[in-house]
Amino acid sequence: MLTQEKSRKINWKPIIKELEAVLGKKGVIERREELITYECDGLASYRQRPDLAVLPKTTEQVAEVVKICNKYSVPFIARGSGTGLSGGALPIEGCILIVTSLMRQILNVDLDNQRVVVQPGVINNWVTQTVSGAGFYYAPDPSSQIICSIGGNVAENSGGVHCLKYGVTTNHVLGLKVVTANGDIVDLGGQIQEMPGYDLTGIFVGSEGTLGIATEITLRILKSAESICVLLADFTSVEAAGAAVSDIISAGIIPGGMEMMDNMSINAVEDVTAMNCYPRDAVAILLVEIDGLDVEVKTNKQRVIDICKNNGARNVTSANDPETRLKLWKGRKAAFAAAGHLSPDYYVQDGVIPRTQLPYVLQEIEALSEKFGYKIANVFHAGDGNLHPLILFDNSIPGELEKVEEVGGEILKLCVKVGGSISGEHGIGADKKCYMPDMFSAADLETMQWVKQVFNSKGLANPEKIFPTPRTCGEAARAMSEKRFEDVERF
Repeated sequence: MLTQEKSRKINWKPIIKELEAVLGKKGVIERREELITYECDGLASYRQRPDLAVLPKTTEQVAEVVKICNKYSVPFIARGSGTGLSGGALPIEGCILIVTSLMRQILNVDLDNQRVVVQPGVINNWVTQTVSGAGFYYAPDPSSQIICSIGGNVAENSGGVHCLKYGVTTNHVLGLKVVTANGDIVDLGGQIQEMPGYDLTGIFVGSEGTLGIATEITLRILKSAESICVLLADFTSVEAAGAAVSDIISAGIIPGGMEMMDNMSINAVEDVTAMNCYPRDAVAILLVEIDGLDVEVKTNKQRVIDICKNNGARNVTSANDPETRLKLWKGRKAAFAAAGHLSPDYYVQDGVIPRTQLPYVLQEIEALSEKFGYKIANVFHAGDGNLHPLILFDNSIPGELEKVEEVGGEILKLCVKVGGSISGEHGIGADKKCYMPDMFSAADLETMQWVKQVFNSKGLANPEKIFPTPRTCGEAARAMSEKRFEDVERF
């Protein structure tokens, strides 16, 4: 049905008139040059300009916009800050983009009950900034936390460097106010962690906008730890660093965060940030954050140092003061941006593997690098096995995107082969939907579609995302490349 609707010529004049009645003229963007801003998310290789973009400020406005979309059978896609890396906010032809970036109010702060209520456009780091003076913080911290929005974090179930110990977004969302795909306003979850009935909040978080749009989010905040220490260990082999990761977890130590970077990433970060805190000759470095009571941190700090040295670490340095800790983490969180210094373009993948498979998988990724002829930098959440290989290439060369996408697909299949997943925190979006059958059976996928059908019966909410279509990923990349070069020639 949706495909048939898309194929017809849409008369936008009455739709724009109704949208302006709800949002005002400034709340509706229709000029072609202004819509360029919204033609992609962080996965910039794939672009499609939306036909319209709207800027609601309230739950009620979002609901009215969705009802208008339903009236005219126009698909709609929610977009926050646009930092997603899987094409989750990628527009499709004939769609309206509902941009939540103006919904940026922190509605309530309840320190006594350790919760905060925010609109979806609130930036991740604003939550911690709001409560840090009282000794609290918001745990999920994606590398893009200074620009990514809470609404996008909810849609993709984002993680971050501290997800090993504290979990991903779904572990910190207590309740949601949601505009469903037909424009109804409903409340999921509540103000407390334990709610009776179906866990609809858990179903919604990570649904990537296919079940509706979250317009208010109740978040759980945590009390800041009494003591925090960050250790930096450098190794002469990736295998040794991987073995240290396994041994730390096996010893019963659960760090607040545990990250690994390879030599290519190390040098890229140092070239860009000039922090002089990472050893350039290390084959791999391990960042381990230990937090908790002061006595606990002191004990575990020495245990981690011993484990790292027993696995061949050349040096282990520690940082206890906030300034130095921030400096060490700043380098890791700058790794994606620093990759731009190495190559005109890069294609980032996101997969999960068992920690014990880390040495084998990294060897296989190196073999893929040699086979296809592309350099691959590796940055990952080592503690929970969440890999972020960065495949370096030049998108201006016709045909390169399809080849790089094939490399990324092989990495995802490798993750599944060793008992892992095709996504840890970036979501499936438009980028990885054709690999869903590699991980799930036909019955699994059909069951997921049943859930989608209940919330999104007309298929208007973020269509063509998550679930596979007959078109393969390679064909999708080729189509996007051809369209991009056509647009360049046209303008």
